Amino acid sequence: MQHYYLGIDVSKGYADFVILNDKKRPIEENFQLDDTFEGHCCLYERLLRFFDDHPDSTMYAALESTGGYEDNWFRALIKFQGTLNLKTARLNPLGVHANSKADLKRNVTDKISAQNVAEYMIAHPEKISYQQEDHLASLRKQWGFIKMLTKQSTQLLNQLESLIYTANPELLVYCRDGVPEWLLKLLIHYPTASSLSKAKIVKVARIPYISADRAKELVGNAKKSVASATDKVTGKLIVATVKQILHLKQVIKVQTGLMAQECSVPEVDLLKSFTGIKDFSAIGLMLEIQTMERFLSAKKLASFFGLHPVYKVSGDGIGGFRMSKRGRKEPRQILFMVALSAIQSNPLIRGIYLEHIQKGMEKMAAIGLCMHKILRIIYGMLKHNSVFDPEIDRRNREKMVHRNNRVSKDKNRRYQAFDSRAPISRRQHSKREERKQSHSDNNTNNGIIAPAPLST
Repeated sequence: MQHYYLGIDVSKGYADFVILNDKKRPIEENFQLDDTFEGHCCLYERLLRFFDDHPDSTMYAALESTGGYEDNWFRALIKFQGTLNLKTARLNPLGVHANSKADLKRNVTDKISAQNVAEYMIAHPEKISYQQEDHLASLRKQWGFIKMLTKQSTQLLNQLESLIYTANPELLVYCRDGVPEWLLKLLIHYPTASSLSKAKIVKVARIPYISADRAKELVGNAKKSVASATDKVTGKLIVATVKQILHLKQVIKVQTGLMAQECSVPEVDLLKSFTGIKDFSAIGLMLEIQTMERFLSAKKLASFFGLHPVYKVSGDGIGGFRMSKRGRKEPRQILFMVALSAIQSNPLIRGIYLEHIQKGMEKMAAIGLCMHKILRIIYGMLKHNSVFDPEIDRRNREKMVHRNNRVSKDKNRRYQAFDSRAPISRRQHSKREERKQSHSDNNTNNGIIAPAPLST
């Protein structure tokens, strides 16, 4: 059976197509179709004629993720699979770009990009997961809608802070950890320092979460404010911005509750058994992971999230481990919030966090370590379809301690031991001496080089 590869480069409103054989030679030269009903019908007719000319063949089709522009074509190809011997996949653009760079291609056009997609399928078949149907499609749309509303709310909050800086800068002291709800309601009634300075303390104290002492403090600060904007236009802008922020917060709350209520993915309920993962985070993680069959090990999953450590070292031996942060940042943002919640509520993660803080690790580095730990736990839960059990982690850590006590040999030096006559730097010489001493200590503890007993 012959295998052919359909490479698709999607643009806004149209797409370029090319068909290659397994030798990377074009069977069907590049052609372009519009993202319309007629364009989709034309693609189906062209593929149908191709299979008539090549009856005993399988075609693999793939297109890059382009932020949603590829969804219509992807959906159409999934439907074509019902009548055509076709398999469809959605690719990470990073892999296609890296493969193109490895081929030393210098020019970038829609035609070349479509060919790059097809060549990537031929060169790396083990990295591609061909899909039948995306059962998370509707959930992903709702998630994207909530993320869009959250982004708009953040933009408005940033704009509000700049307006407050000129209208009542003394209020910014309460916004160091975000704008609180009581402050938003205060700004609706008293948007500027001049209006707040004329307010009665009793009326200000009627706003929820504002005590009489705080109301007195707010009015007193407003009377001594250094605000430069006292006009009514600035006040109206602040009121309009605040109302829009409160409206978006309400819509986000409703949509989040609706998404959690209508979600029927069993893996989401499984993830929620981990203390620190709620509905929103569980759904977000599953939308990123999709299916555990995509990852052969926990290390692969960590690399997908960009949490795997990378070690950079100079020729003189100066280096250290850092989080790679490769790939999209959204998965790491979700896991970061999960880690913060787990540090507060999950005894296992909190114990790991405090243990490394006491050893001198920086707080952000310790949080990153907890993120990596949580991701490995999630991998085990989804792989074995089991709820969170801290006892399993305790047993695994005991096995790891026992394994680390073994004397490890440097595979890089398996053909030659360290030569003391090598022209190495002083730093490298010190490192070799420390390594030699550590191996000597391990051997002594294990009795390997203990002195033989004297004969009697």
